Amino acid sequence: MIFVTGSTGLVGSHLLFDLVSKGENVRALKRSSSNLNWLKKIFSYYSDQHEKLFGQIEWVEGDILDYHSMEDLLSGVTEIYHCAAMVSFHSNDHDSMLNNNVKGTANLINAAIHNNVKKFCHISSIAALGKTQDGSEINEETYWIPSKQKSSYSLSKFFSEMEVWRGIEEGLEAVIVNPSIILGPGNWDIGSPKLFQAIGKGLKYYTKGETGFVDVRDVSQAMIQLMDEKNFSITRNQRFILNAGNLSYQEFFNKIADALQKPRPRTFASDLILQAAWRAARLASFFSRKRPTITRDTVSGSNSISHYNGRKITNAIDFQYKDLDETINDIAKLFQKDIS
Repeated sequence: MIFVTGSTGLVGSHLLFDLVSKGENVRALKRSSSNLNWLKKIFSYYSDQHEKLFGQIEWVEGDILDYHSMEDLLSGVTEIYHCAAMVSFHSNDHDSMLNNNVKGTANLINAAIHNNVKKFCHISSIAALGKTQDGSEINEETYWIPSKQKSSYSLSKFFSEMEVWRGIEEGLEAVIVNPSIILGPGNWDIGSPKLFQAIGKGLKYYTKGETGFVDVRDVSQAMIQLMDEKNFSITRNQRFILNAGNLSYQEFFNKIADALQKPRPRTFASDLILQAAWRAARLASFFSRKRPTITRDTVSGSNSISHYNGRKITNAIDFQYKDLDETINDIAKLFQKDIS
């Protein structure tokens, strides 16, 4: 039995689809308040048999912050894919995000060890990696260094990953993946899918920063292949950056605009403009009592350059990334279909 957390998220939903498509027995964790509509929608993107596939999932309700419920829900489980994580770039969420991501991961690790789970896959992030001093590509050995510039999300992913390494020291066999910015279709109001909506509505601004990108389908397939019995003996107790390529934000935005047949963003958003924007948004939120649309953390690094080396996995196992142009075009088609 395979256990999946974060089942309703971008990665978790694609992972569930791939697992049940392979005929695997899957137990998926959700909260009582979870909305499964987008998950069903994602299944429909990839198969005419989506309702049948969706019906093969064994759903269980629980919370990774409740250790004893995790102990019970992992009974009979042989593999875990841990995709659940709170993602926020609002300062007010600092404590809750650290508690959810770090304590939740610790609980799952402890329950996995208690239940003698054979294999564990943890989805971390490039946010848990460090930066190179000379501008060279960041790899799995580029270690995270604490600083005031680190976002709360970065802190939570780093310390969550530390819980997995702690579990490995205590006898758990695990593999960690560190995806760059994950691209895929889903809820067009949040995460990376929102960029397609923003550019579809005529986003005018771009930044000159550079970073890595990867298809969500690659993330799912990489996790499954790394956990496959024929590969796990050589991939266990390691981490793998998942990155199909590095692009500037300007180039990335232009590719989306071209795929959607919309005007390319033309106005450069300098650091000065971005700083003014997040401060203005914070002031506006004070009066509206609504969360600001942008924060210091969301714009931090928008004009910085970081390149990631995702070749370790392609050298270790038979795995190839999808071309990013193909990824962007595929997502654009689904977005246009959804809004038509």
